[in-house]
Amino acid sequence: MSPERSATLARTIAVPAEARGQRLDAFLVSQLEGVSRSRVQLLLDQGDVLVNELHVKASLKLRGGEQISITGDPHPAPLKAVPEPIPLDVIYEDDDLAVVNKPAGMMVHAGAGQSGAASGEKLDARSRGTLVNALLYRFNALSSTGGELRPGIVHRLDKSTSGLIIVAKNDRAHAALGAMFSGRRVKKTYIALVHGAVARQKGTINAAVSRDPIRRTRMTTRPSESARSAISHYEVVRHLTTRYGKFTLLRVRIETGRTHQIRVHMASIGHPVVGDTLYGGAGQLTAQTTAVAPTARRPAKKNAEPDRLKLGRNFLHAAKLEFTQPVTGKPLLLEAPLPDELNAFLGRLESV
Repeated sequence: MSPERSATLARTIAVPAEARGQRLDAFLVSQLEGVSRSRVQLLLDQGDVLVNELHVKASLKLRGGEQISITGDPHPAPLKAVPEPIPLDVIYEDDDLAVVNKPAGMMVHAGAGQSGAASGEKLDARSRGTLVNALLYRFNALSSTGGELRPGIVHRLDKSTSGLIIVAKNDRAHAALGAMFSGRRVKKTYIALVHGAVARQKGTINAAVSRDPIRRTRMTTRPSESARSAISHYEVVRHLTTRYGKFTLLRVRIETGRTHQIRVHMASIGHPVVGDTLYGGAGQLTAQTTAVAPTARRPAKKNAEPDRLKLGRNFLHAAKLEFTQPVTGKPLLLEAPLPDELNAFLGRLESV
């Protein structure tokens, strides 16, 4: 056992006769409290499981009477992002930072619990294709404040949200930008299309946000001791009355940057973001048809399929950032137009 590895799991287990026929990994999961099958597999991969003093596979069928020796703890390899040649739309760049127009569908960085690897080792598919992978290839040197999994990352955008994101190239810039975000000195403006006709031309949603205790992938505005303040200001750009229903195009400025903030705030007032199925938005829109008597010139179609429209992402775009360059103090105002797929979706939505 390597000296740096703790030995809290080190033990010897005698396999009882009633375990005959069980797979080794399944048996170990039943014997090691709080240890998952993936961690058991890791123990086996590390060579820390011996059956009758022999290294064996996880699929070994037990006979009963064996002696299983566990010599270490499961330690996953530390996550580390690696460069990948992924195209980037860089809106602005200087010696201290870059501002990138992230496409929808790209994660900012690999999530906790996902496996990464150093160069030359196999990377888990979930750790590929992230913004961080692309940034490392494009810029090479980034701030180290966020660690090896999140180099350069000062703030985030959801995977299904497109738009502007600031990246720090050095630790000095990262610290200054972090203070600016904490002090609410970075102005962030989004464009969102939501379901329904928003009644007020302008409004502010001041509702604290916390993790939903039941559905952990969601956030909620329900009162909670862990809730954090969240403020969103919205302004109607235009109302849309279409054959798919009523919608409102909004300009939203957020003072805070909580997880899913705009999405959960708009859903909380009954106007979820289009395409956001996690918070009640429709994954697919169906045209509302009105029965019309058939004529000789245009006979009614039998078994006609309803007209459907699907976006495949959230209609949410980080369109504008206003802040000062953290080292020089130069004012910066950066904008990114709506992506082609959102413009095309609006065109189809409004077509007769």
